[in-house]
Amino acid sequence: MFRELNVPVFDMVMCLSKAMDLVNPIVVNHQLRVAYIAFKIGEELKLPKETLDNIVTAGAIHDAGAMSLKEKMEILNFEAEAVNQHALLGYHLLKTFPFFTKIAPIVKFHHACWSDGLGRELNGEKVPMGSHILHLADRVDTLIDKTWPALEHVSGVCEKIKSESGKLFVPEYVEAFVRLAKKEYFSADVVSPELKNILKKSANLNVIPLNLDGLLELGRLFARIIDFRSRFTATHTSGVAACAEALSEIAGFSKNESKRMKVAGYLHDLGKLAIPSEILEKPGKLEPWEFDIIRFHTYHTYRTLEMIDGLEDINCYASFHHERLDGNGYPFHYSKDELPFGSRIMAVADVFTAITEDRPYRAGMTADKALATLESMASVNALDQKIVALVRENYEQMSRIRIAAQTAATLEYQAFWDEIDKNR
Repeated sequence: MFRELNVPVFDMVMCLSKAMDLVNPIVVNHQLRVAYIAFKIGEELKLPKETLDNIVTAGAIHDAGAMSLKEKMEILNFEAEAVNQHALLGYHLLKTFPFFTKIAPIVKFHHACWSDGLGRELNGEKVPMGSHILHLADRVDTLIDKTWPALEHVSGVCEKIKSESGKLFVPEYVEAFVRLAKKEYFSADVVSPELKNILKKSANLNVIPLNLDGLLELGRLFARIIDFRSRFTATHTSGVAACAEALSEIAGFSKNESKRMKVAGYLHDLGKLAIPSEILEKPGKLEPWEFDIIRFHTYHTYRTLEMIDGLEDINCYASFHHERLDGNGYPFHYSKDELPFGSRIMAVADVFTAITEDRPYRAGMTADKALATLESMASVNALDQKIVALVRENYEQMSRIRIAAQTAATLEYQAFWDEIDKNR
């Protein structure tokens, strides 16, 4: 019997932030540092609690729209130009989740320049004050030496920021940052390995709890952020989530248990956010080292989700989908007795979706070929034979469910990029 889910939204935000920032050591914790710097500037300005909460949340996922490693590296350059594209993408991704309606506009304009007050509006829209604070915090982080908070270095950062006061940044916010930077604890906190705990404790966020239905909705957002990075797998997660839910129902899971399987399906490739899209979209054969990077995505999913109390079962279902019953899977090499039934279902749902879905470079398998592939894998203990048998017995139903889910996801994907093109 599972306990009722009550997962804080911000804990899930931290998961997403961590996964996105694993893509390169240089990027690690960038969003977390920006969230902390922005929070402390807001605190120095004595902003209301709700405003601070929104700024912290926006800061933690402000680069959600940065789809490629190249883009992530470019925006870490203080002098970077034409960086608003990822902010717009992030806005259109985040605004679909009800809890993020207030933070999405902050993300949208987090590279807006102050321009002596003209930056109060951009393209006829009011720019939130949180966006200007986030912009300042984001640029500060590009200047900070992450190895040691030397006071001489901090002084240089302040001088650079002050030189852009009124042009890039709101003067009042620059003054607040300079006052803050004089306090030794601040720069030490920014580069601390314990920054996540420092932020959670100091921000004292008004934690919004998510029940199972709320987690499903957030899972859908995660799926879009994961899948929309690559046209090759733009609807894969939606297909896996739908198939995992359907297979678990066929196997006798309760309605709530099947919903948990669907959440796990939405999250099963979370670790792919740590893989450069340049590898995911590589047209030719992967080099061995590139394939090794991809193999680690399930490890990153597991270590990221284990941060959340109450998601233990969902984490196992999501993260073990490349394990095999014979112990030759990855990343943990668990064998049959160590793999929960839900993890085995997810493995079958993932393979079924992958081999039957159409991708830009090849058509999906026919029913006969797909079933032959699944049964071949089951015969060598790569997949659970009983679950593969359920797919055979219910193939038409499974196929309809996958196609319906991925058709809906395709329409979402197309609508997303149409809206982006319209607003460029």
